Amino acid sequence: MAIDPTRFCINRKIAPRLSLEAFFQLVQRLGLSKVELRNDMPGGSVTDDLSTSQLRALADRYQIDIVTINALYPFNRIDDELLDRAEALLRTAQQIGAKALVMCPLNEGIALSSQQTQAAMQQLAPRFAHYGIQGLVEPLGFPVSSLRSAVQTQQLIAAAGVPFKLLLDTFHHHLYEEAEQEFPAGIDAEQIGLVHLSGVEDRRPTAELTDEERIMLSDSDVLKSVVQVRRLEMLGYKGLYAFEPFSSQLNNWTPAEIERQIRHSIELLQA
Repeated sequence: MAIDPTRFCINRKIAPRLSLEAFFQLVQRLGLSKVELRNDMPGGSVTDDLSTSQLRALADRYQIDIVTINALYPFNRIDDELLDRAEALLRTAQQIGAKALVMCPLNEGIALSSQQTQAAMQQLAPRFAHYGIQGLVEPLGFPVSSLRSAVQTQQLIAAAGVPFKLLLDTFHHHLYEEAEQEFPAGIDAEQIGLVHLSGVEDRRPTAELTDEERIMLSDSDVLKSVVQVRRLEMLGYKGLYAFEPFSSQLNNWTPAEIERQIRHSIELLQA
């Protein structure tokens, strides 16, 4: 596949032990420029110990484009505390120049109706609009998730009449049992805002997979992320692909190993 390198993005989850500056330097060494930042890193803050203006200056220095902040959770169980966190994350996103905020559904074995999720989108949308931030809704394929289907997510966004887009994750697509039946005819590639990529080599039953098994792409990937990307390209997807491994193995990766893993994954996608 001939995927333009400017369409690749690096999620900070791949480098949990690197400072923001070291992470930006690594991305620049790879010849890339797009990143996703997170609010669940060891420091507990999107900006670590930097002010938002210091982070924005650092991004400018290394010519880094901050694509998203991950994540507002659980976006579909609205209460005052959730709304306060949404406001704070949206303000941070605006101040650091992030384009979007990822929204993840409740993932605790508690059922929420599609009407509740749709209503949550409608309640949050004006806040996103106020700050000029794109909302990206990421269904989670875990059996305990309250929103598992990518196709249903797009349907709820449309029914809510909000300008959010789908964040499609190849790991979560693999976990959802009905994904392959729903996807080819039901998905709208133009309404996908971002795609998360990872790989799994563990052969345990699909329903038992967790974030711990998520590494980078390989020829042994049971998610078949390369095949998923090939189909997305055929369907006309033109957006970004962000590498988002999760395993605790990442704590032991040196910067050189992180770079090697990213280069290898890109090579597999470009083959």
